[in-house]
Amino acid sequence: MRDASASSSDLTRVLRAEAQKLGLDAVGIVRLAEDAKLSGRLTHFLNEKRHGDMDWMETHADRRGDPLRLWPEARSAVVFGQSYAPPTNPLDALEQRSNAAISVYAKGRDYHDVLKKRIKTLARAFAEKSGADIKVFVDTAPLMEKPLAAKAGLGWQGKNTILVSREHGNWLFLGAMLTTAELDPDESMPDHCGSCRRCLDICPTNAFPAPYQLDARRCIAYLTIEHKGHIAPEYRTAIGNRVFGCDDCAAVCPWNKFAGVATEMKYAARAETDNPPLAELLALDDTAFRLRFAGTPIKRTGRDRIVRNALIASGNSGDRSLLQQVTPLLGDQSPLVRAMAVWALHRLADEGELRMLRQQFESLEQDRDVAAEWTMPIGDQAA
Repeated sequence: MRDASASSSDLTRVLRAEAQKLGLDAVGIVRLAEDAKLSGRLTHFLNEKRHGDMDWMETHADRRGDPLRLWPEARSAVVFGQSYAPPTNPLDALEQRSNAAISVYAKGRDYHDVLKKRIKTLARAFAEKSGADIKVFVDTAPLMEKPLAAKAGLGWQGKNTILVSREHGNWLFLGAMLTTAELDPDESMPDHCGSCRRCLDICPTNAFPAPYQLDARRCIAYLTIEHKGHIAPEYRTAIGNRVFGCDDCAAVCPWNKFAGVATEMKYAARAETDNPPLAELLALDDTAFRLRFAGTPIKRTGRDRIVRNALIASGNSGDRSLLQQVTPLLGDQSPLVRAMAVWALHRLADEGELRMLRQQFESLEQDRDVAAEWTMPIGDQAA
């Protein structure tokens, strides 16, 4: 039942109390207004083609750059954060070269499902109390949640473009609720990066053209998750054993020292996703892939791309025991997989083995990109 006597301050208090009950770790409010600086940054990013083949970023770019174009009647945005801070340093997984390094955010339940359900529960209670209209977004619409979160005081966008929180470091899942209610706004937080450049310097592929700028086309997270085609040779060695995402620039941030381990157990790593052996991933067919990664963010990338990535990691591993899993993939139905199986064999097999396999498979190959991988000189171990 709507409470007509509820003031903006009353509604704000109700909202914060409900967020705490639901286990949301951070909440901030911003009054919506046109932001030419934000839309300008997005335009520059798109004009430079730094979004790669993420064509959805160009779709409705005008609305993406301004929430009021998305919903003109909205007056306030409430941004929620939930911690997924890991119990161990994600960079340790890079030393286990025969295992797949999987990004922290993807090891548990898909946050889109978990966080959106919580925010919708809160939104229903808020709508009943306020009588205001609401819309909930968790990475499901042209809404730039990180800039909104920064304006709402949850943190600031670091030099790696990730939201940095003084309490939760780089480990916050974000969701937003737009509402027609006029709520008491929070103060934005100043940038506390200072002269630090750890996140920039650690990037294996130099994906940051400048501080606070990202070229997704060079980013390992983009290449292993979003990119649908063949991964360019110049990035393959740098990928190492990263099979889904990359945590390097987030993991080295000094502000992470203030982040406690996430308390939401749905985000905890599963046995199937906790940096599994590469051999297990190479053996997956589509059905086994879907069963293994059901309910996780990994599932949406699909079996072929995950096996593509696992083959690159295998080629970088130096583990010749993986040859028995790599070799059958020369006959896989996916050109993505077949091409990277050839590349991995060039890295793992000796000259005699490679010559025999080349004679057996090269003449059968009809895909131009896969055939090009076979033309690499035998014994060439370059990336």
